[in-house]
Amino acid sequence: MNSSAMLYDFTGIIAQFNIEEGDFEISGFGSGHINDTYLVKYPGSTHPGYLLQKINSFVFKNIDGLMNNMLCVVTHLKHKIGETCGNPDREVLTLIPTKGGKYYYKDLQNNYWRMTCFLADTKSYDLVTTKQQAYQGGVAFGRFQYLLSDLDPAFLIDTIPDFLNIEKRLFDFRKAIERDTAGRLKEVKEEVDFLESRAAAMNEIPKLGKANILPLRITHNDTKFNNILLDKDGNIQCVIDLDTVMPGYIAFDFGDAIRTIINTAAEDEADLNKIRLNIPLFAEFTKGYLSETRSFLTEAELKSLMMGVLLLPYMQAVRFLTDYLEGDVYYKTHFAGHNLQRTHAQIQLFKMLELNKKELENIVQTEWNNLKAGVALKVPVIKQDA
Repeated sequence: MNSSAMLYDFTGIIAQFNIEEGDFEISGFGSGHINDTYLVKYPGSTHPGYLLQKINSFVFKNIDGLMNNMLCVVTHLKHKIGETCGNPDREVLTLIPTKGGKYYYKDLQNNYWRMTCFLADTKSYDLVTTKQQAYQGGVAFGRFQYLLSDLDPAFLIDTIPDFLNIEKRLFDFRKAIERDTAGRLKEVKEEVDFLESRAAAMNEIPKLGKANILPLRITHNDTKFNNILLDKDGNIQCVIDLDTVMPGYIAFDFGDAIRTIINTAAEDEADLNKIRLNIPLFAEFTKGYLSETRSFLTEAELKSLMMGVLLLPYMQAVRFLTDYLEGDVYYKTHFAGHNLQRTHAQIQLFKMLELNKKELENIVQTEWNNLKAGVALKVPVIKQDA
């Protein structure tokens, strides 16, 4: 456990929640970058334990709204899974109330805490390495959206306002160019020109949303593969990290998942030649995703999926370059020019996706048709030189 954790009165904090009392063991858990998470276990108990989280109230300003979102979502998911004879306690996070009936506790240092049941015998992975994993990832996020497709988005707040709002990201980007706070604009003219050249096309999803062509739905908005728990057999069990679940567009979740699954290199890869497209993983994720969403997806949403695939790496490049221009004030950097290196990697990924846009669209459409007809998908040869 890190030294900062020793500052917390865990005995007093845990005593606020409606669980058994007694001697416990506590240890740091997971690799999350936003909230601090601890595993609480009771020696000798048959209960697998609990996860105690300190909610990052700098990132999440409205804790009441955040926890209302989570409670609304998990309640709905448990109800829907129970109707299908599933196991709600294994397939959905279980929030533990405090003894006062709320689902979070504010300590004397103004830290906010919540607790969930620990799901034993599960595993998660930071990287997708097999087609089976990619398929299960598609099933997981597709099923998550399907189960929430009949829940009114108006019940939820935006836990991080403008989180995936490309119009706001571009506004901030242009303000950073105008201010040039760190005096770096002269170094990045080429990158700025490239991103500006694609800006109009990247506004298509919000335009379609405002025109009521794309319906607003409840989306996860952070569809990294490590936000899925798999069971001991490698099958989907539970979608986790529900802090960013809020109203959004289907294409956001699909695009963000693909951004990490399809890239053969790291998000900040320095050697751009290593950034290539893993098409078999794209095809398997798409197959799993559409198998769960085809009952409610509209034709407009289906066509928007590739818009999301292009938008998410583009938006990430805009955010990295904005931070670079502002002097690296938002993202943690590990060396000089880290945000610029990240920008280059995301632009390169965008270029590869743009080059193969038609082929990838064909995979989505063909898989959509094949799922209905029960035909196996054949993956085409993809260009790997941007």
